[in-house]
Amino acid sequence: MKTTFLIMNGVILAVGNSGGPLIMRLYFIRGGKRIWFSSWLETGGWPIILIPLLAAYISRRRRRRRSTTTAADGAAKLFLMKPRLFSAASAIGILTGLDDYLYAKGVAELPISTAALLAATHLVFTAAFAFLLVKQKFTAYSVNAVVLLTVGTVVLGLHTSGDRPEGESEKEYVVGFFMALSAAGLYGFILPVVELMYKKAKQALTYTLIMEIQLVICFFATLFCTVGMLINNDFQAISREAKEYELGEMKYYLVVIWSAIIWQLFFLGVVGVIFYSSSLLCAIIITVTIPITQILGVFIYNEKFQAEKGIALFLSLWGFISYFFGEITKTKNSNENNDQTRTTTETDRSSRQIIAS
Repeated sequence: MKTTFLIMNGVILAVGNSGGPLIMRLYFIRGGKRIWFSSWLETGGWPIILIPLLAAYISRRRRRRRSTTTAADGAAKLFLMKPRLFSAASAIGILTGLDDYLYAKGVAELPISTAALLAATHLVFTAAFAFLLVKQKFTAYSVNAVVLLTVGTVVLGLHTSGDRPEGESEKEYVVGFFMALSAAGLYGFILPVVELMYKKAKQALTYTLIMEIQLVICFFATLFCTVGMLINNDFQAISREAKEYELGEMKYYLVVIWSAIIWQLFFLGVVGVIFYSSSLLCAIIITVTIPITQILGVFIYNEKFQAEKGIALFLSLWGFISYFFGEITKTKNSNENNDQTRTTTETDRSSRQIIAS
């Protein structure tokens, strides 16, 4: 079941990480200009999580009532999260809000290929912080995966020199470049911190609790971006921007709504993959989907398909397979060692019994 849920969350993460940047780019290239609003949309869909949480609460309440004799004993808690975990998730949420803004600014100012290249560097940051914060153990296969995925993203950037968009100043380009790189570094820190929060939770972790953590993280990230929107007067500008949107007012709101939904899939996948595996695997899945996003951009936005994109995709898939082959090998060796230890223990026990008799 653990493997099944890990695969499910991996697929959700891949879909969210592929679709999120594409629809964000659609917002900008068709006339959207509000950076804070775009960053707000990355976590603004958090009320969606209330639906499965409400269903989980109703299910808990029914089970509790069937297993107890009084209504008082059968009362179920609406939320499972304790104050310690709530505080940690809140702090991570504020950091996520800052990261949302940095990422949105980078996507707005840079070509999608350059923004994707810089975003992919978060894998290196994640590997370093995972080693420092959660004592992540690396094997030859996981190191190989990190190297291949990093090289793949570097290949994507071979033709990004002189790619400053027409009409954009050099200062704006440099700011966007710095923002995107900062977003990668910050998110490379956030992922291991989430894993560390799980390890230090001091309460039983369930998938329902993981969804509560996502809710709190996204709520405080949205709150952070809401402050930015208020300062920047984004709320007053939304209706005007919708009327001036190239695809029309109705499609503007469709882009906004779907952006919020798809980014929630991304965050649900993130907290789920870290829960069932590790922050390193989460970073690897995110990095693998970046070349896929590039390929989708060729078909959706008629971007050029350069040989570098094909090579990057191949290296990314190779690195992904290398990581999982290493995990399968490690699990197999661990099982064999456990079986051998169990057999040795049983043999020693039998020998002692024979001697005693």
